[in-house]
Amino acid sequence: MSIVPPFTRETAIAKVRMAEDGWNSRDPQRVSLVYTEDSHWRNRAEFPVGRAEIVAFLTRKWAKELDYRLIKELFAFTDNRIAVRFAYEWHDDSGQWYRSHGNENWEFAEDGLMAHRFASINDRPIAETDRKFFWPLGRRPDDHPGLSDLGL
Repeated sequence: MSIVPPFTRETAIAKVRMAEDGWNSRDPQRVSLVYTEDSHWRNRAEFPVGRAEIVAFLTRKWAKELDYRLIKELFAFTDNRIAVRFAYEWHDDSGQWYRSHGNENWEFAEDGLMAHRFASINDRPIAETDRKFFWPLGRRPDDHPGLSDLGL
């Protein structure tokens, strides 16, 4: 399903869910295909440009962030831009769990591919007993609570 700007509330929500589903696949190649060939990112202190750098970035990310589970939620939208807030849980190779909270601003090309992605993210160590994201790795089930439902 191709969703292109200008966005409505319904298409923006669908675009956000499609992005969440892609990232929860933890497949860097698959994820990279929703970005323009020359997409520009800001992700913490890294600034990947283009699909090859995006694939390399995501490969490093998911080698470090184990058992990654993500929830995204629409915050705002306009014609070709969407703002989201998100949280994801993961653990490192020592078994320490984290919940990472953040915001992203997305700008889309006319064909619906993302041309710019600006992400601000904070990592918070949590105890395993404080986790809230429990579903098998992959797509979040439709009946799993979202961020607002979880008080995040």
